[in-house]
Amino acid sequence: MKTTLSGASGFVGQNLVPYLNNKEHCVHTLSLRQKDWQSSIPTTTEVIIHLAGKAHDTANTSSTDEYFKVNRDLTIALFDYFIKSDTKDFFYFSSVKAVADTVEGVLKEDVIPKPYSPYGQSKQEAEQYLLNASIPEGKRVFIIRPCMIHGPGNKGNLNLLYKVVEKSIPWPLASFDNHRSFLSVDNLCYLVNEMMQNADVSSGVYNFSDDKALSTNELVTLIAKASNKKPKLWHISKGVMNSIASIGDKIKLPLNSERLKKLTENYVVSNDKVKEALGIEKLPVSVEEGIIKTVNSFMKMEV
Repeated sequence: MKTTLSGASGFVGQNLVPYLNNKEHCVHTLSLRQKDWQSSIPTTTEVIIHLAGKAHDTANTSSTDEYFKVNRDLTIALFDYFIKSDTKDFFYFSSVKAVADTVEGVLKEDVIPKPYSPYGQSKQEAEQYLLNASIPEGKRVFIIRPCMIHGPGNKGNLNLLYKVVEKSIPWPLASFDNHRSFLSVDNLCYLVNEMMQNADVSSGVYNFSDDKALSTNELVTLIAKASNKKPKLWHISKGVMNSIASIGDKIKLPLNSERLKKLTENYVVSNDKVKEALGIEKLPVSVEEGIIKTVNSFMKMEV
């Protein structure tokens, strides 16, 4: 299958391009930075996968306009090209943050969007453009909302937690029983390929996540196991930690109320819809296998 993919230099792209090539797809990589990018897309393209975007800047140094120019405007331009072309399928990689910064219960596709950050808002506006468009017969449009993606080579939040465990620093928030969903990049690649190959999958919004959510305590324990370390979980009372965080708000400690909330909140994402559409019961990589594979890559990078 002839596929054009934007964002090939990013973490997901670096994994998805070789995966699809190994599945005998012919992948053409696209740079939207080029002024004449439309002319570089092969006319024989059957699928467009749009990964390119401006990632969430947790340091809050990026301008709001930059998010909308990249995440909304470039998406719209590429989608408009798709509508006029002979290409059959369009995959837009949005984010769960396009609809919810916090989750009560389990996040499903029919949630009413309430993005908080410019990143989430820009992704949501791009989603709305696609959802409101008239799709010609014979074409499919998939809006993919992945949760936290990890895998070998990814230097995100899991890498930070790995460094805490590797240095034998105790995890002081073990009294908070929160659960979060993750997404192995291996499962992401598998799902994209299966959706491309299965003509019965309908257009729509699909969450991507691993089959099971993990508590942070389970995550710390898994990382310790993979690192040949003994997990150090400190069950300090929630009241004490909340008090420390309140002090941190005033005198700029490493732990403040906002950081405590991020570290202890629940964010569970359902992947039932995509599995039902594909007729599968479970994904090929369990959350435990994926986390251990990612942690092993951190260890290799230090050698």
